[in-house]
Amino acid sequence: MTNTMTNPNPSAADLIRAVEKANSAQSLVDAVRDLADARIESASSLLIEALGYNNPGAAVAAVDGLVALGDVVVPTLLEQIDGYNYGARAWAVRALASIGHPDALETLLHTLETDFSMSVRRAAARGLGMLRWQLLPETEIEPAQSKALATLLPMTDDSEWIVRYATVVGLQALAIAIPPDHPDWHRKIHDRLSQMQATDESLAVRTRVKQAQAIISQFIQEQSNQTDSSISPDWQSILDKVYRRKASERPLEEGDPRRFKSVVATMSSSTN
Repeated sequence: MTNTMTNPNPSAADLIRAVEKANSAQSLVDAVRDLADARIESASSLLIEALGYNNPGAAVAAVDGLVALGDVVVPTLLEQIDGYNYGARAWAVRALASIGHPDALETLLHTLETDFSMSVRRAAARGLGMLRWQLLPETEIEPAQSKALATLLPMTDDSEWIVRYATVVGLQALAIAIPPDHPDWHRKIHDRLSQMQATDESLAVRTRVKQAQAIISQFIQEQSNQTDSSISPDWQSILDKVYRRKASERPLEEGDPRRFKSVVATMSSSTN
């Protein structure tokens, strides 16, 4: 149990001290969780340090805390990624993927192309599609999205189904983020998803592909309707709404049965 059980209003110093003095695996998890829940920006370095404690529970709590702090921790997180501690790096990638700041682009690209862990590649694939491109200078958005697309497309052939599944999620988000003046990019995504729908060996992946196709098609149709009615679509506003919705969703792990329950429900409604 942490000190917060006897001190209902612990200070930042109390929370930090509890992490530093934790003397068991569970007390460390509890202390890191308390610190993460407090959302103390100045403690972000300690949360990053906790990613490398060889304690998965503490790492999950630290990731949650870093994601809750958001963009402000990205520079420190990128700077402190430990290239010599694989576990810490893997957890850092998960945090960066969930935060969605485009400064993490190169890290996510490299991770998706080279990491041996399917769970880390999965996080990178999803994260690439969810980057908030509008935070980049306008001149940098197109080349950044081009890099993401070029890296995601080959991952549809990854040997692990959960990586392919996450790649579909990433491609869906990227297709919605790409401006309408890139029909060639939209066609590449369309063609690759169609190929996966026809040939992927995993039913879960094929089901997720069909869901992605429906979502992308609906989005494009809505934009087409706005254009046809002589209403100029505010693309930036549209993307801001998409990103706010994504930020409010706490994604379930790939393979969680609840994911498949929602997918099946979507499929059933679309066929009725």
